[in-house]
Amino acid sequence: MIEFRVLKKSKKSQARAGLLKTEHGLVETPSLVPVATQASLKTLDSQEIKETKTQILISNTLYLHLKPGEEIVKRSGGLHSFMNWQKTIMTDSGGFQVFSWGFGKDFGVGKVLKEKEKKIIASGQKPKNIKITRDGVFFRSPFDGKEIFLGPKESIRIQEKLGADIIFAFDECSPPLANYQYTKNSLLKTHYWAKICLKEKKSKQAIFGVIQGGKYKNLRKESAAFINSLPFDGFGIGGEFGDDKKKMIEIIKWTLEELPEEKPRHLLGIGYLEDIPRIIKAGIDLFDCIVPSHYARRGIVFTNQGKIDLEKSQFLRDKNPLDKKCDCFVCQEYKRNYLCHLLRAREITGLKLLTFHNLYFFNTFVEKIREKIKNGKI
Repeated sequence: MIEFRVLKKSKKSQARAGLLKTEHGLVETPSLVPVATQASLKTLDSQEIKETKTQILISNTLYLHLKPGEEIVKRSGGLHSFMNWQKTIMTDSGGFQVFSWGFGKDFGVGKVLKEKEKKIIASGQKPKNIKITRDGVFFRSPFDGKEIFLGPKESIRIQEKLGADIIFAFDECSPPLANYQYTKNSLLKTHYWAKICLKEKKSKQAIFGVIQGGKYKNLRKESAAFINSLPFDGFGIGGEFGDDKKKMIEIIKWTLEELPEEKPRHLLGIGYLEDIPRIIKAGIDLFDCIVPSHYARRGIVFTNQGKIDLEKSQFLRDKNPLDKKCDCFVCQEYKRNYLCHLLRAREITGLKLLTFHNLYFFNTFVEKIREKIKNGKI
């Protein structure tokens, strides 16, 4: 189980500084939750992740079910022992893959539309590669093409064997192109699954219910009120977030108006650097995102002067550190020209060093926001 306390509420916004306590330690909130999809944050070992100031990780239920399988993880003592990470761990439910392996793949869209789309997903429309039913979802394994079924019962059983501190109820992450009726039907399915998840859970793990409703105000409020009526330990805010980032903040505000102060709120799958101050000011406590590690593996570095594409040849002549204001060991001990060389030579060490810096940079960025909340500056 978990304990959560709000230590300081902002008088200038809805931001709050809090403390989340789990069996594996304390998490100061607001906090970034880096994504360790397959019980690994690519290129970094567990000690290195800790040194980036990371407090908590989230792993992927469906991927771990496929490789290596939850039974292997359970026999290894659960995720904490298996991956040698003695801090807090979350596992998602597999609900995001209902979107990303389904309509997300079909239409090439994410949770927030990057441009206006004329295509509409109507009620009754089905994705090409998965089959969504009232009881759960049929997937095809991306590894061997084998059919897999995942529903609320299966998701909870897998997550209990994985042994994370916090698990999520199974849901359908609705696509941003869905019309009102599709989103409504999806919402009712998610609510039905939420009740099953609570009934099935036998462990002492904390469980967060997931709020859906897409871009529709009445559906978001309906979902928040319904999930809040059930005995969840916290809330995940999921699904799509409209046509732009402004709409996303509006959706978050609608949702949080229906939720109690005393339980933690987790925003699923959002965390670009420019998003972070806005979602925190809206009242979010936790948020997971692949941006720091994903961008690092493509040679993109975040600095106090903005993003840098370090693979460009101009940086072979740059003897400056990545960021003169950053005190991570990468910035203290390596220069841009060497890091650029590693990327262009396709040396994996370059990816490791950039991933470390980006995570450290993001965590420090959030750490500074926490301090501003505590000091009444945000």
